[in-house]
Amino acid sequence: MSFNKGPAYGLSAEVKNKIAQKYDPQKEEELRCWIEDVTGCCIGTDFQKGLKSGVILCNLINKLQPGSVKKVNQSQLNWPQLENLSNFIKAISIYGLKPHDIFEANDLYESGNMTQVQTTLLALASMAKTKGSCSRVDIGVKYSDKRERMFDEEKMKAGQCVIGLQMGTNKCASQAGMNAYGTRRPLYDHKAQILPPMDNTTISLQMGTNKGASQSGMTAPGTRRAIYDQKLGTDKCDNSTMSLQMGYSQGANQSGQNFGLGRQIYDAKYCPKGQEVTDDHNGAGGVCEYVPDYQDEGYQGYQEEEQVYQGEGTDY
Repeated sequence: MSFNKGPAYGLSAEVKNKIAQKYDPQKEEELRCWIEDVTGCCIGTDFQKGLKSGVILCNLINKLQPGSVKKVNQSQLNWPQLENLSNFIKAISIYGLKPHDIFEANDLYESGNMTQVQTTLLALASMAKTKGSCSRVDIGVKYSDKRERMFDEEKMKAGQCVIGLQMGTNKCASQAGMNAYGTRRPLYDHKAQILPPMDNTTISLQMGTNKGASQSGMTAPGTRRAIYDQKLGTDKCDNSTMSLQMGYSQGANQSGQNFGLGRQIYDAKYCPKGQEVTDDHNGAGGVCEYVPDYQDEGYQGYQEEEQVYQGEGTDY
């Protein structure tokens, strides 16, 4: 029965390679010497295969804390070896290791994550040094001891009045020379040898300058403003003459326009009345007046009304 998996591809392979690059062969040699010194067992040349069965690891935790693993399986089968690794993991958890420092059984048994196995053994060596375990191999770092301090209520209240340096400091801050709010602030320096009246009446160049500004020639608001130059004496000419910029009115004429009357659509000057020859009953020819049919209806109605007005008379 084998628990080995196939090769990883894509993102899984990339993650696995990055984890494998963090493995330190020098730390592996130091761990090998430390485990062999504590347990008295030989691991062999292959670090993973020597610890795969879990027997050496169970003996290691029993040396550091006797009675941690009561039964160590010596079988070469898979399940007893995995049981040894599970018992070792439970024992080091009780010994004081943090959960994020502990490897899983498959990380060592299937060589899935030997970097995490190395991290767990280094944390175990540091915890053993912290608890006073003696060894000829100096490996791991000693954890700092917890030093709890109890302060009374008066001391805790006094600390609330202290501003921490993370919030900044108010040292060297001063309000000297500040006036009351709303007081006029001078624009000159009192310490400089400058007379105050000169600064009060003089506008600094930082505020701009009014030199060259003039209001001469300006009239009161609402006064009619001439559009000609008074210095040239052209007021009469400009008042009676319309400039070309204002348009051109020559040639415009309203003669011949009748408001409210019918509008002729022909010009009598260019369209004279024609004559037509017709035959009478006896066959003799005669001349009759020809009325054009292209006159406007409004114009014809106007002629009919004019004839009615002339025919009707009023006797007084």
